[in-house]
Amino acid sequence: MSSKLRDANAASDDNCALDMSPMIDMVFLLLIFFVVNSNVAIVKQDPKIRPPIAGFGKKQEDKNGRIVVNVYEDGSYTTETGIVLASDEDIFDLVKRTKEANDLRGFKSKLHLRGDKSAVFKHSRKVIANSAKAGVDLVMFATFVTDK
Repeated sequence: MSSKLRDANAASDDNCALDMSPMIDMVFLLLIFFVVNSNVAIVKQDPKIRPPIAGFGKKQEDKNGRIVVNVYEDGSYTTETGIVLASDEDIFDLVKRTKEANDLRGFKSKLHLRGDKSAVFKHSRKVIANSAKAGVDLVMFATFVTDK
């Protein structure tokens, strides 16, 4: 009797197959979902800016909500896209406008100062003061990080 039962079970195993098509479809759907919902944030760097060297600086991973202002040695300012900020009002308007856009997207706004290593701090202080008036009080300074 037991040999008949074994023969019956062996015959059913030969015809048993698992269809992988639905699983492959699900993997592709998940891949498309994550690609569509991902947020690519790229911070453009001005090659004319030579940031200072910091031995203990840390690289910030979160690029969302950054308001990039370049501070040059001569005291001039530009945005990440190269727009010249000629006055305090231009800086205030940029920060205010970008902060409102970041608030709508749910990002916390941060001022990302990319100052030249030869620039005097009073130029950076002007940007920080106008940013604070616009409601952004978190400031990050761009530095060149070394492994010393």
